[in-house]
Amino acid sequence: MSHDHVDRRLAAILAADVVGYSRMMATDETATLAALKLHRQCVFDPTVASHNGRLVKLMGDGSLVRFDSVVDAVNCALALQSRAGNVDAPPPEIVLRIGINLGDVTFDGGDIYGDGVNVAARLEPLAEPGGICIAAIVKESIVGRVNALFEDGGGVRLKNIDRPIHIWKWRPPRSTAAKSVVPLKTGDSMRPSLAVFPFQNISGDVDQEYFADGVVEDIITALSRFRSFAVIARNSSFIYKGQAIDIRQVAQELGVRYVLEGSIRRAGSRLRITAQLVEGATGAHLWAEHYDGSTEDVFDFQDRITESVVAIVEPQIKIAEITLSRRERPESIEAYDFYLQTMLYFYSDTPERNHDGLTLINKAIALEPNNATYLATAVGLLMQRGTLGWKLAGVEDQRAVCENYIERALVHGHRDATVAGICGNTLIQYLKEYDRGFELVRQAVAFNPNNLDVVNFAGVANLHCGSLDEAVTYFLRAERLSPNSLGAHWNLTGLAHVEMVRGNYEEALALARKSMAANAYYGPCFWMMIAANAKLGRMEEARQHLAGLLAFSPGVTVARLRAGQPAKIPERMEPILDGLQLAGMPKE
Repeated sequence: MSHDHVDRRLAAILAADVVGYSRMMATDETATLAALKLHRQCVFDPTVASHNGRLVKLMGDGSLVRFDSVVDAVNCALALQSRAGNVDAPPPEIVLRIGINLGDVTFDGGDIYGDGVNVAARLEPLAEPGGICIAAIVKESIVGRVNALFEDGGGVRLKNIDRPIHIWKWRPPRSTAAKSVVPLKTGDSMRPSLAVFPFQNISGDVDQEYFADGVVEDIITALSRFRSFAVIARNSSFIYKGQAIDIRQVAQELGVRYVLEGSIRRAGSRLRITAQLVEGATGAHLWAEHYDGSTEDVFDFQDRITESVVAIVEPQIKIAEITLSRRERPESIEAYDFYLQTMLYFYSDTPERNHDGLTLINKAIALEPNNATYLATAVGLLMQRGTLGWKLAGVEDQRAVCENYIERALVHGHRDATVAGICGNTLIQYLKEYDRGFELVRQAVAFNPNNLDVVNFAGVANLHCGSLDEAVTYFLRAERLSPNSLGAHWNLTGLAHVEMVRGNYEEALALARKSMAANAYYGPCFWMMIAANAKLGRMEEARQHLAGLLAFSPGVTVARLRAGQPAKIPERMEPILDGLQLAGMPKE
C-alpha cells in the first residue's frame, strides 16, 4: 500500500493586516494602493527578509508569513511596528495589526494550512492598531529572549476554534498610536464627523473584551461606507481605551461633532450590548438602544448589532445636522447649509415644498457645481416632480435638467452609494432607462448594504423591473434596519404596492395605513389607500382618500400618473391605476 506523504512542520506564523483599509480605499483608492505598495517595498518585505521570514501569501491588505524561529517572528513584528510613523511617505499612513501563533502546519506547494495558521489569523484582529497579539505558547517560547513587554490578555474564544486561547498583547506607546492616525482629508471639515469609542466591558469577563472590540471594528468599517459624514479611524479613538473620558473634551481633541459609545455586559449565557450616539459639543444623547443575544451565537449576534447600529446612526446624524443648520454656527459653510435645509423638504411630497427644496439645492449647486451629493439631491427632487406629474415653473425641459444632473453626479460621485442609488432609481422611475438604472441600484447596494435609502431603492427597482419576491426582501430589510426613521413610508408603501399587484387588497390596505402614519403627505401611499379600498368595493373610503390626495396634489390624473410611472412590466402599475379610476380619479 502507498500513502501520499503529508509535509507537516512546526512553524511560527505571523498574520498582518492594515488598520482601516476599507475606509482608506473608500476615501482615496489610488492613494491607498500606492501607499500600501510603498510600505511593502520599503518596510514590510525588507523587515521580513532580515528576520528570516518567508512570505506565504498576500491577501489584499493582509499578509501571511512563516518563520522557523518564533523569536525571529516576534522580533520581526516588533521591528515592523516600531517603524510606524517613521517612513517618509505621503498619506495615507499604513498601520498594521499583527497576530502570531506557533503550531503544526501542513505544507502544500507554496501554501500552508492548519490550526496554527487559523489561530494566527484570528489573533490579528485582537491586536491594537500598531500592536501585536500572540498566543500563550508564543509567550512561553520567548521568555528572556525578546526585549518587549507583553500584557496578559486572558483567555478568549476565537471564531471556528474549538478551544479557548490564552493571549498576550504588546501595545504601542500612546504617542506612536496618536501619530498613526489617518488624518481626515481637508474637505472633510464640510461634513459632520464621528468617532466610535471602544465599548466598555462591564461584565468582568475578559473573554468578552475581544467581542466588544470586534463589534466596534465592524461598526467603524460599516460606517466608513457612508459619504455623508467622516469617521475617525479606529487607531485614533482607541488610544482612549480603558480611560475615564469627558466626551466633550475628547470630541474637541479629535475634532468630531458626534461620538458613538457603548458597553457590553454578560450574565451567564446572555449578552447585552448598549450603544448611544452623543453630540460632542454638548454631551447630549441623541439616540440610545440595547441589544440582547446569546453567547452560543456570538458572531451572528455581533453581525446583527453592527447592522442595526449602522442603519440607525446615519439617519440620526442627518436629523441632528438638519437641526444644527437652523442655528447659527461659526464653522457654517454656505453651500452645505443650503443642502441641509433642502433635506427638510426631501421627504415631503407636496409641489410647494418640493419647489422650495429645489430652490435651496440649486443655490448649493451654484456654489459647488461638481458636488455629487448636491447634484443627486436635486435629481431626487426632480424625480418626485416627474413621477407625480408636477411641472417645474420656469423650466422648459425638466427631463433634460435631470439628465444633466445625473451624468454630473455619477462622474463626481464615484462609488458613492447614495449617489448611485438616487440616480439609478430616477433612471428607472422617471427617465425609463430601466437596465442602466437597475445596474446602478445594484452597485449602490454593493457599495453600502446598510444604507437605508439604498435598500429602499433596491426594493423599488425590483418592484418595477425585477422580482417581486426580491422587492419584498429589500423592503422588509429596510423595515428591520430602521423601522421608525425618516423614510419609513417608502418601504411600507412598497410592500403595499406588492400586495396590490398580487391581489391581496386587505394586506395592501393595512400596510398603506402604517405608511400614512409615518408620512401623511406621501402621494403613492394615497394611491394604495384609494385603489385598495376601491378594489374591495369600499367606494366611500376610496373617494375620501382621493379628496385628500387632490387637496395637496391638485390636477393629478390617471393619464399623468401612467405617463410618469415605470412601464417595463406594465402589470405592476395597472392594479393601482385601475383602482384609482374606479374611485373617480379623472382619466385625463
